[in-house]
Amino acid sequence: MQPGIGRLHYSLAATLMCALSVSAQPRGGQPQPEFVRQGQDLVRQGKLDQALEIYRKELEKSPDSVPANNAAGIALDLMGRGDEARKHFAAAIKAAPTPQAKANLQRAMAMSYAFESDCGNTIKYEQQVFDYHASESDFYQQGEMADEAARVCIDAGDLDSAYKWYKIGHDIGLKEPGIKSDRVSLWNFRWKHAQARIAARRGDKAEAQKHIAAAKAILDNDPEMAKAQAVFFPYLTGYVAFYSGDYKTALVDLQKANQNDPFIQCLTAQAYEKLGDKEHAMELYQRAANSVSHNPPAAYARPFARKKIRA
Repeated sequence: MQPGIGRLHYSLAATLMCALSVSAQPRGGQPQPEFVRQGQDLVRQGKLDQALEIYRKELEKSPDSVPANNAAGIALDLMGRGDEARKHFAAAIKAAPTPQAKANLQRAMAMSYAFESDCGNTIKYEQQVFDYHASESDFYQQGEMADEAARVCIDAGDLDSAYKWYKIGHDIGLKEPGIKSDRVSLWNFRWKHAQARIAARRGDKAEAQKHIAAAKAILDNDPEMAKAQAVFFPYLTGYVAFYSGDYKTALVDLQKANQNDPFIQCLTAQAYEKLGDKEHAMELYQRAANSVSHNPPAAYARPFARKKIRA
């Protein structure tokens, strides 16, 4: 996807990201292969080596297996072995049976680069997914993918790329034919949310506060949309407070955000750390480090938190 607005992204839309799970789920209600289910259970328990062994045994029998390559790639990313992971994603992409399946796997490849804070290569693969949805005239999903790329870039510190892709996401999302008012409000809220965070990262507190006020007005004017998106507002105010150096306010606000989001856990831990409370900081870093999702919040938080724990 920092916020991910995750999805705001992966979650902003109640999904801003179909947040990729420990293994991509098949479409159309098709059941997962048994080896994938076994591996997922092990991944959730933190037994990544054992999960990887299951996937590799399957690959010995079927080297071109899409689910086995995808699952192995995700496990390797979680283990911090991105170069190996991307070999598996490349094999899965090559063997993808449909354009949609290929796009889903290209998205997984984008997230692999996100685990290394590689904004440029994340954009490269998100662009391919974006183009697939363009071929389907799916403006909403195009916007989602643009926001997803932007989220990774802002977390990586590439603010110019983040701004560019958040704007693309906003503008293309609004082109949806027959778009409803709550969807308009959603895209406008996401855009203000993004601009506030970027301004805060650039040290422009006044600009950030201007966008916070605009985001709040959007929520106030669309109560129905606000029901799903209200939790992202304290995430925003806490984020801006943190990057403005107001760590006490950041802590108070972030504690009102989604406490299961590894990015929120990580940013809250940083606020505790700035306030000299190492004990609470380490508790939250440990939680973030245990995340096994394959999405922007986890791509930032898991590697960051693991480094903090090892330091």
